[in-house]
Amino acid sequence: MMGRLVVIPILAGLIVAACSSGTTEPVDLTQRGGTIFSSPTSAAPEANGATTVADPTPTSAPTTVPVGTAPLPLDYTVVATHPHDVDAFTQGLLFWQGRFVESTGERGESDLRVVDPETGDVLALRTFDEPAVEAIRQSVGIDQGLFGEGVALVDDRLIQLTWTAGHALVWDLTSLEFEESLVYGGEGWGLCYDGSRLVMSNGSSFLTFRDPSTFEPTGSVEVTWAGQPVSSLNELECIGGQVWANIWKDNRILVIDPVSGAVSHVLDATDLEPDGVRGGRDVLNGIAHDPQTGRLWLTGKNWPVLYEVAVDLP
Repeated sequence: MMGRLVVIPILAGLIVAACSSGTTEPVDLTQRGGTIFSSPTSAAPEANGATTVADPTPTSAPTTVPVGTAPLPLDYTVVATHPHDVDAFTQGLLFWQGRFVESTGERGESDLRVVDPETGDVLALRTFDEPAVEAIRQSVGIDQGLFGEGVALVDDRLIQLTWTAGHALVWDLTSLEFEESLVYGGEGWGLCYDGSRLVMSNGSSFLTFRDPSTFEPTGSVEVTWAGQPVSSLNELECIGGQVWANIWKDNRILVIDPVSGAVSHVLDATDLEPDGVRGGRDVLNGIAHDPQTGRLWLTGKNWPVLYEVAVDLP
């Protein structure tokens, strides 16, 4: 069975917030020759605010934070709240050209989707029933489907991790067509791109740096809080030469110096947990950065809300 790609067309000039939602017949983007995102221009920022298309030089890493340094708290203000699909088991989130790219998990339910930030509407959806993705599942002996994890944007490719399959799925940015898989060892949790290299977590206290073309490891660093290792590093976002990380089943977000691995700052997002969340696995997970406004977008697994947050970035 072919992978399903569902797209809701967007009419230029309409202001989404001023329009009531209506029913639109889903269409197959691949048969229209359309695109989900407009073609990058020299003025368009790359995901995570690391570089611009015209300037491939990544933002330089911050001054090294010495191992053993106690992290400082980060204050934040909720600027706005937006709807979020409660059926989305969020594993990865990034912001690009006014839209979200979101990776969701759960075996047999994982997908890659493009989402309207204002309405929460899913504009495009690619499931894992692509024949090539199914072939990967069968080759690694997983019975119930691949489990989607973190996602990063590199040029015009979306690279999506899987949890235990050891394969990263590569999708075309404009069509969400599956292109290839990249093999790695161990588990895949979070992923972000700093403009020159990929940063990956696997649930341990280590971050692995990878070549964005080959996915080969190029180095690693252990993350420490006041000198002590911090494990369960999960969803990642690369911002201004630093790595922001969720901790699995913890409401704190860490700001990590990628040179030393030391946690320089901590954002406690406990107050963002919505009333009535089911608990258990429905935890804070999802960090996206808008390089134009400097704001963060934060959500959780199966949360009904996505927060737009202003933070004094370090």
